[in-house]
Amino acid sequence: MDVDALPPETPGEVTGGTAGTTDDGVAGTTDGGSAEAAPDEGAARRYRAQVWGGATRSMWRPSVDGTVGGRLRALADWTDAAGLADAAPDLYGDGLVEVLEERIAAELGMPAAVFFPTGTMAQQVALRCWAGRTGSPVVALHPLAHPEVHEDGALGAVSGLRTVHPTDAPRLPTAEEVRDHPEPFGTLMLELPLRDAGFVLPSWEELTAAVGAARERDAVVHFDGARLWECPTHFGRPLAEIAGLADSVYVSFYKSLDGMSGAALAGPEDLVAEARVWLHRYGGQVFQQYPVALAALRGLDTELPRLPSYVAHARVVAEALREALAAEGGPGWFRIHPEVPHTHQFQVWLPYEPDVLTAAALALTERTGACLFRRWSPPGAGGPPGTAVTEVTVAAAGLEWTAEDVRTAVRDFLALVAR
Repeated sequence: MDVDALPPETPGEVTGGTAGTTDDGVAGTTDGGSAEAAPDEGAARRYRAQVWGGATRSMWRPSVDGTVGGRLRALADWTDAAGLADAAPDLYGDGLVEVLEERIAAELGMPAAVFFPTGTMAQQVALRCWAGRTGSPVVALHPLAHPEVHEDGALGAVSGLRTVHPTDAPRLPTAEEVRDHPEPFGTLMLELPLRDAGFVLPSWEELTAAVGAARERDAVVHFDGARLWECPTHFGRPLAEIAGLADSVYVSFYKSLDGMSGAALAGPEDLVAEARVWLHRYGGQVFQQYPVALAALRGLDTELPRLPSYVAHARVVAEALREALAAEGGPGWFRIHPEVPHTHQFQVWLPYEPDVLTAAALALTERTGACLFRRWSPPGAGGPPGTAVTEVTVAAAGLEWTAEDVRTAVRDFLALVAR
C-alpha cells in the first residue's frame, strides 16, 4: 500500500513520547498516543493495545491484545475440548496444578517440578536453595541476565546472595571464562536465550563446554529457561536433553506458551521439596490457580509443538527485513540481531529516536492495518547514541506474512518515519 495515498493523520494518532522495554510487547511508559488519546501513562498503554490489538495483520498477538471475555471464552473452549471441564478446581497447589507439575517434569526430563506464580520467585528460590547446599552465596551470571536487570537487586536484598560476572560481552560466557573466573562461586546461572543481548544462544558445543567448566569448579548449574521452549531448533537437540545439562531449570508459561502467568522450577526431588517450603515462605502458595494452570497446559498442547515453525519463519522475516531496509536506503544504517535469529525473537536497530519510531509503528497500523513493529526503546548504556531498538516476535499470526508482505510494510513504515 502506498502511504502517500492514505489520508492525512487524524486526531488521536500517535505523536511520540518516551520508551522502555517490557515483556508484554505493548505496555510501556508514555510512548505513543496523542495528548487527546493518551493524557497519562495508563491511557497511553491502553491506546497502544487498542491500536495494535485491532491490527488486521500482526507478527504476534500477545495476550494483552485481547479482551477479558475473549480470552476466557477461548480458554473455556479449549478446556472443553481437552476433557478438563469437569476437573475440580485446585486448592493450594493440588489438582490441576499437580497435573501441570507432572507434565513439566516429563517435558524437561527432570525428576520433579513445582509451580510458582512468578518466574522471579522461582528463580530466587532456586538460587538460594543451591546456595544453602553448596555453602556459597555467590552466583555467577551475565550482567544482562534477568536478576541483574529486571529484579531490583532482589538476590542480594531478599536472599543475601552475591553475583559475579564471568563476562560482560553480549553473549553467554565461554568455558574459559567460567573456568578462569578469579572468584569462587557455588552456582553458574545461564539464561537461555539471553534476552537482553538479543535472544542469543551459544552453540551446543559451547554450552556443554561451559557447563563442564562449572562442574570442574564443583559448581552447580541452573538454567534460566524462561524461553527454553524455543531453543531446540537452534541446538538441534530435544528439550529434555537441553534441560538435562543443568541441575535445575526454571521455565515460564507466558513468554513462549501464551499462558496467563506462572512458572515452574524443575530439578531433583529433594531440591523441589525444599523449594516448596520456600514457595510458602515467599507467599507464593496461592489459594487457587486453576485458570493459570489450564492456560499453561493449553500452551504446552498448542504452542509448544508450533515453536519450531515460528523459529523457521522468524528467519524468513529477518531476511526480508534486511533486504527491505537495505533496498530502501532511508535509514542509512540498520542492524538485524542476530543476523539469523536463534529463536523466534530478535532485535531490529535503526538510527532514529525511539519516540519517532514508535509513532510510526502506531501510525502504520492505524493506516494500513499491519502491525510490523511495536514499541521502540533507547539503545541502553552500551548502544550507539541516536539509535533505537525493538524486539520482533514471530508467532502464529506471523506465519501469515510472506517476505513480500514484510517488504511492503517496511516501505510504508519508513515513509511514515520520514514524515
